[in-house]
Amino acid sequence: MLSRTASELYWMSRYLERAENTARMLDVTNSMSLMPQIDADNSELIAPLTITGTHEPYLARYEQINMPNLLEFFLLDEANPSSIYNCIRGARDNAHAVRGRISGEVWESLNTTWLEIKALRKRGIAGLDAVAFFDWVKERSHQVRGATFGTILRSDTLRFIRLGTFIERADNTARILDVKYQVMKEDEDPVREFYRWNALLRSVGAYEAYQELYKQSPTRDQVAELLILRSEVPRSLRASVEEVEQLLAKIEGDTGREPRLLTAVQHAKLRFGTIGDLFAEGLHDYLNQFLHDINAIAESIHRAYLEAS
Repeated sequence: MLSRTASELYWMSRYLERAENTARMLDVTNSMSLMPQIDADNSELIAPLTITGTHEPYLARYEQINMPNLLEFFLLDEANPSSIYNCIRGARDNAHAVRGRISGEVWESLNTTWLEIKALRKRGIAGLDAVAFFDWVKERSHQVRGATFGTILRSDTLRFIRLGTFIERADNTARILDVKYQVMKEDEDPVREFYRWNALLRSVGAYEAYQELYKQSPTRDQVAELLILRSEVPRSLRASVEEVEQLLAKIEGDTGREPRLLTAVQHAKLRFGTIGDLFAEGLHDYLNQFLHDINAIAESIHRAYLEAS
């Protein structure tokens, strides 16, 4: 496969995953903003800016951090590279470049998503039902992913698509967990702590998984264990890295030694680590190191497969 084609497949799925992750994050932020006793210090409103690294661009345009401004900035703002609008445009543009390598159903689903969000942007954010919009983004992402898995040959085409998904997912889960963990305080009110941990679980679609595995109110240690070390949870760090390792092993050619090695090392850390080890190291330090490592894996994938030789 040409490196350019591999790159476009990879980034098509990364942008789509990013759009869904942003919708999930804002959905929970919006819900928490309606509970002033939970977010009296605006920490929940600031979190999306910290997670996406867009605090400075936001403050350059808006005087206040409030939910209406955040929705305008993250939903349909063409000037914000991290907006859902731009993520979907990026996914569609990359899909258009590789129409011959993806199925008609995948293309139609992504193109329809793009046409619909363009129409939404023309109407403007005023009057937009934010909750319905978040559900729409998640549903469209699920539809494209389902069409991808259900209609594309089990070849390198599918592998590069899924590789982009899991690299993006691992990065997002680590960022959300790190930022949300720092928001928590040692003297956190039990009611506020309960709602914040629940919100974190819902933002990564893991609330039901937590209830099934732990059958109790969420605690710091168990939420961290679930989202870092449990391979059964689709958006956990371990599950994402496992998928990357398996995909890299099946990609044809001999150029992927470096990304395979880096991924195997990271997988071993997650497979044999314990939650006690993580907190002994310090969760913030651990997650910062993980983000560094997953970025190193992404860069090695780029060098091995996505750069024109």
